[in-house]
Amino acid sequence: MEYSSLSDYDYHLPPELIAQEPLAERDSSRMLVMNRQAETIEHSIFKRLPGYLQKGDLLILNNTRVIPARLYGLIAGKTTAAEILLLHKLPDGDWVAMAKPGRKLKPGTTVQLDLGVEALITGYADKGLRTVRFSAPEPFEEILPRLGKVPLPPYIKKEVEDPEQYQTIYAAENGSAAAPTAGFHFTGRVFEALQEKGVSRAFITLHIGPGTFQPVKSQDIRKHVMHQEFYRISTETASKINQAKTAGGRIIAVGSTACRVLETAVDVTGMINAQEGWTGLYIYPGYSFRLVNAMLTNFHLPRSSLIMLVSALAGYGQIMNAYRVAVEKKYRFYSFGDCMLIL
Repeated sequence: MEYSSLSDYDYHLPPELIAQEPLAERDSSRMLVMNRQAETIEHSIFKRLPGYLQKGDLLILNNTRVIPARLYGLIAGKTTAAEILLLHKLPDGDWVAMAKPGRKLKPGTTVQLDLGVEALITGYADKGLRTVRFSAPEPFEEILPRLGKVPLPPYIKKEVEDPEQYQTIYAAENGSAAAPTAGFHFTGRVFEALQEKGVSRAFITLHIGPGTFQPVKSQDIRKHVMHQEFYRISTETASKINQAKTAGGRIIAVGSTACRVLETAVDVTGMINAQEGWTGLYIYPGYSFRLVNAMLTNFHLPRSSLIMLVSALAGYGQIMNAYRVAVEKKYRFYSFGDCMLIL
């Protein structure tokens, strides 16, 4: 396969182009519009999105909500600082989490957190993760909003003034350790304009964890294995997707998470049923899309599975050229940055 080397997905990004805070008006972000067939690039603004879509198109958005998943404390009986990043809750009440420093957080270790909460490392999980059991003076989920911090990515150095800035305006289902950032640009007025145009929307849920944000480390990208992430598709959403597809409308994924859910769930007939489960679908060049026709996405980190996914959809050459242009034109990158519409 061409472009199977990790270094193929490198690009130069001046640090000052990494957006450190969101825009005051979400829909004022810049939007690079790529037409794959015509091989053209246009520079626009997100609030003009309805002008690029057609009546009958269907936007699929991820309505997951970021939980205050980052917890700080001290290893019991020591002065060693510890950090726990919650990923998902298990049926027995324990949580799967990332934990630092990993060498010192072995099963049986307790971490003292604020508000009288203790975290016991109960075991190892997949790929260096831990299982954690919490004891607290009140139900853990009720104390978590006061205990945890918004888990901003490491490249964002500023704290958000309001935690809602790191949520989409339609976030509804608690469970993510990171936000579906392609959705940050939407506002009520953009949704109204889309509705007037005859563009519909529907929601899936994928709770974002390491599968989405862990870096690819294999030099041969085909050897990378994604972490599993939980997803859900409702009966209503499945029906909207099938109707839109039957009527000839385009299925437009808002972000990589919506894209991966759709491509996981589509059956051999090209249709979707209501379902929930876990996906570790890894999309890279050579993948044949079965349902997604277009995509709205932010600009991604070099060497990430996300830049590989958009390269699979738009073509490696067109994506790397678009990234070069975006750097040249000083677009804002990553979570709080600008976006790209791939048509």
